[in-house]
Amino acid sequence: MKVLVTGCAGLIGSNFCRYLIQLSKDKFNKNLDQYQGQGQEQDQCQDQTQQGIEIIGVDNLSGGYIENVPSEVTFVKADLTVEEEQEKLLPYFPVDYIFHFAAYAAEGLSPFIRQYNYKNNVIATTFLINLAIQHSIKRFVFTSSMAVYGNGEVPFTETHLPKPIDPYGVAKYGCEMDIQIAGEQHGLEWCIIRPHNVYGVNQNIWDKYRNVLGIWMYQHLNGEPMTIFGDGEQTRAFSYIDDILEPLWNAALKSEASKQIINLGGITEWSINAANQVLRNIIGGGEVVYKEQRHEVKHSIPTYTKSMSVLDFKNQTSLEEGLKKMWDWAQIQPKRSRFVWENYELEKGIYSFWKK
Repeated sequence: MKVLVTGCAGLIGSNFCRYLIQLSKDKFNKNLDQYQGQGQEQDQCQDQTQQGIEIIGVDNLSGGYIENVPSEVTFVKADLTVEEEQEKLLPYFPVDYIFHFAAYAAEGLSPFIRQYNYKNNVIATTFLINLAIQHSIKRFVFTSSMAVYGNGEVPFTETHLPKPIDPYGVAKYGCEMDIQIAGEQHGLEWCIIRPHNVYGVNQNIWDKYRNVLGIWMYQHLNGEPMTIFGDGEQTRAFSYIDDILEPLWNAALKSEASKQIINLGGITEWSINAANQVLRNIIGGGEVVYKEQRHEVKHSIPTYTKSMSVLDFKNQTSLEEGLKKMWDWAQIQPKRSRFVWENYELEKGIYSFWKK
């Protein structure tokens, strides 16, 4: 079985690759025990397990790190928004499944980098849709975003009409629509996942524009106060990375997930203030400063029942447990330069905390 994973150096992609590798090892060890009990050799067992899952990982390393990519992955460094770079993937086709995790998920920044946002999030997706159709893959799994819902009535269900309020949400919703059109016109098999604020080991804590929990950790590690925008009473549902890996795999394999849109992630509603307090309890304090309010969704709380019934999702990691694991990891990371945009496409209306 051959699987393509985009964004393999990022949070979801790298951990998903790790999950698939362990899945292959577990299958091999189980079969090895069975065949040795029958007096057969290891190479016969290897033949029977078809050498597990072959993973092709692609990333342009703009937001992920090569150190995150497991050595067992066949790594392709490519920017899938550039035609010449896209060609680097062609020798690895056909594949059985595509898991498209790559994106630049700086939702709050997207109004100031519109062209980059659409190029990065839409062009790469449409290229992969074309490949999926041409090669009749078994299923295209796409990670969309809670951003598609906008300021709708909470909790968001999968049947709600999306009303995104920023270019990032518009881009993700556009990709969703294109995938569904490809399903109707070309018979593309797909499953669209809308994750809830995923965090954990291998998150990019060096990007100042996205991933609030990682931003706080970076700030504290570097002697800076932790920033909260507005009054901090915005609400979110956070999801520890390990809890969503098996459901993502099920999104490809389960017949019930065919051509379904599914919210995936945490089941507990947290205000930003409360989440920050949980982190400060873990790290032993820390200063907090409040900055001007951003243009953002106030309450982004999705339903999760469909992910449990269709994808076997289990909320096994509390916010306290997940943040402790992530904080332990963050403390031993190398000293990396913080990512800062040199030039915004639009500076009119830029928030004071992002001004040069």
